[in-house]
Amino acid sequence: MARRLRPAVRILGRFAFLLALSGLSAPEARAAGDRVLVVPFENTQHDPAVYWLSEASAVLLADELQARGVSAITRAERVRAFEQLHLPLTATLSRATLIKVGELVGASEVVVGGYVLDSGRLRVRAHSIRIDVGRLDPEVSAQGPLTDLLTLFETLSQRLKSEGARQDPRPRRPPLDAFENYIKGLIAESPAAQATFLETAIRLFPDYDRAQLALWEVRAEQGDDGAALAAARSVAAGSARAGRARFLEGVSLLELKRYDEAFDVFRTLSEAATAGPGGAGLKAAGPALNNLGVIVIRRGATPQSGAATFYLTKAADADGGDADYLFNLGYAYMIERNYQGAVYWLREAVRRNPADADAHYVLAAALQASASGVEAEREKELARQLSSRYEELERQAAADRLPVPRGLERVRTDPEPASGVRPEQTIVNTAQREQRELAAFHLDRGRRLYEREEDREALTELRRAVYLSPYEAQAHLLIGRVLLRAGRAQEARDALKISIWSTDSAPARVALAEAYLTLQDPVAARSELERALVLDPASADARRILATIK
Repeated sequence: MARRLRPAVRILGRFAFLLALSGLSAPEARAAGDRVLVVPFENTQHDPAVYWLSEASAVLLADELQARGVSAITRAERVRAFEQLHLPLTATLSRATLIKVGELVGASEVVVGGYVLDSGRLRVRAHSIRIDVGRLDPEVSAQGPLTDLLTLFETLSQRLKSEGARQDPRPRRPPLDAFENYIKGLIAESPAAQATFLETAIRLFPDYDRAQLALWEVRAEQGDDGAALAAARSVAAGSARAGRARFLEGVSLLELKRYDEAFDVFRTLSEAATAGPGGAGLKAAGPALNNLGVIVIRRGATPQSGAATFYLTKAADADGGDADYLFNLGYAYMIERNYQGAVYWLREAVRRNPADADAHYVLAAALQASASGVEAEREKELARQLSSRYEELERQAAADRLPVPRGLERVRTDPEPASGVRPEQTIVNTAQREQRELAAFHLDRGRRLYEREEDREALTELRRAVYLSPYEAQAHLLIGRVLLRAGRAQEARDALKISIWSTDSAPARVALAEAYLTLQDPVAARSELERALVLDPASADARRILATIK
């Protein structure tokens, strides 16, 4: 027993040493990362006239918690999490589902609530659920006239998190009708309806910066970059959101191919961010530096701008855990025909995101150019397993006489650095460690956590294993099973394809069939089950599931 525990003791000791270097104890390190997810409140009376208050509750309470110094997850992060889990934004969800959403965004607690409107008076109630222990905290409430909606949620935030005091000056509040139209613009189903509501909110409150930025997103999604540019430029220079507006202005200019103007915008933003305090300032510059590199990729290098790799290297230095920066850097090296540099950075990209089909595809091209034909074919095969779009792209690249297709570079549309804990943040100096031993430790720990249905912790351990050993088939299989159990069938499908590509096995084929069934693709599921039975004719799971497919 003692021999089996030695790797764990050694690793945990190193982790404690790293915490000591950072000046944090283990409990303090956890507390530093505490985040709160506020989900839309329940419309208790199911009154369609006030349906918008569900989303409004989540937006207002998250705003108030942020103002009090609590790290509340943004609406954009919440929307992405709901989309990944294929959940409707306004549905009432079970506690178990809410915990899954909270785990997906890295929250330590989830705040839920409900509201009732009676004769013009609104009563709101809320309580928080601690994800780690499943504890339900006592309920708090506030009530008053609907016209005092914004003040009500200030009161509710004070009662929910009494230890925090408001840390920033209160901005000018929009009138209730403008706020209502803003919220309806966020949740409307069609882009046309979204734009109508948001434009109404702006007309009622011309200084409504949040509505202008939301309108930018709608117009950008529609491909109307001229209208998006006008929305971003409508935000006043003195606004608290002026920096975000300026960044989005740069994105619109980039998409309009007004490269000189876009370059000036992002250069100014990167210089301002880099001048910020310490490493935080450098990290904040990452999105602007990334986009400077994208401009050079699209426009071509000039003596004034320099090479794309110059800016993308700085972006990678700012945040080495961001897979998009690493992909762009590898892609830029590939365009420059620096194949050794391309291979290095694309390998780093797939370490952080093993399901990145484009990274595998460009890596295959770089390996082929480096005379590593066998490995190149394996990478290309994996890319084609993950995506079916490469035949047309290859024809385009051949016609343009380029080593890789155009248009794969990734524009950052959010000025905030990517958040969340990444595998490499807990693994330091891996080159000096027994890498296989460490990967095996995380895989074994992830397997045990998966068996105990501690899926959040299991996923963290398994991703660390994959970071250390990107093609570890068992780790990808377990990741696929965890994601499948969480209802994230598309992500599970990609992880299981990587597992099969790494080492074909009947259990992975069966799990992939389950993912296809969840995605309503019985033909693909049958094919996977038949292949599983070829690999293992005695597979009871394959026969059982196959019998259910008509």
